[in-house]
Amino acid sequence: MTHNHLASLSNDFLEHLEIDLNRSQKTIENYNHYLERFLNFSKITQAKDINLDLIKKYRLYLNRLEDNKGAKLKKITQNYHIIALRNFLKYLAKQDIVTLSAEKIEVGKNPQQEMIFLNFDEIERILNEVNKSTLQSLRDRAILELLFSAGLRVSELSSLNIEQINLKTQEFSIIGKGSKMRVVFISDSAKTALEKYLYKRVDIDPALFIRTNKIGFKKEDDLRLTAR
Repeated sequence: MTHNHLASLSNDFLEHLEIDLNRSQKTIENYNHYLERFLNFSKITQAKDINLDLIKKYRLYLNRLEDNKGAKLKKITQNYHIIALRNFLKYLAKQDIVTLSAEKIEVGKNPQQEMIFLNFDEIERILNEVNKSTLQSLRDRAILELLFSAGLRVSELSSLNIEQINLKTQEFSIIGKGSKMRVVFISDSAKTALEKYLYKRVDIDPALFIRTNKIGFKKEDDLRLTAR
């Protein structure tokens, strides 16, 4: 066994992302940064030593962490750290390595992604209105879940293609404002909504979100749902 078994497993996980999941170098760099921060904080060398008490202390550390200008980590950045750790734990579980179950770690809410004019009950009511089994309802539910969990602009959401979304790792990369690429993580409920919607699809259009009313469009027309 190596001096730092956990660091070695972290490297194995990063190689898994690159080779098996074909993740971009930017995504791998982000994961490496997030996991290195956890390893440096925890000082542990064995996967079995990861527990809920350690995770609680780590989350407090992230919440209080400041850069050299005194600025704290944004909540969404803190969540990126936790999601990366959860995915690492899922990988360890698949390798039959004893460690904390990823499902026991909850991802915090992102205040900047909450709707200003709606309370929680109103958001729930909107989601329940489209909680049906038709393709359009499943699409609308997936759109709302993705908007709420990922904080996407409508133009970014409408430009997404199916191949961009990695439901296994619950993330995707997108080019946003200023032509800057960023990694976006999605919630468990958004993942479920997307899976149900994509399972219902029978077309071969590459767009993630498509029009369901094809009246007035030719068969060969692009089905992509526009931001208008």
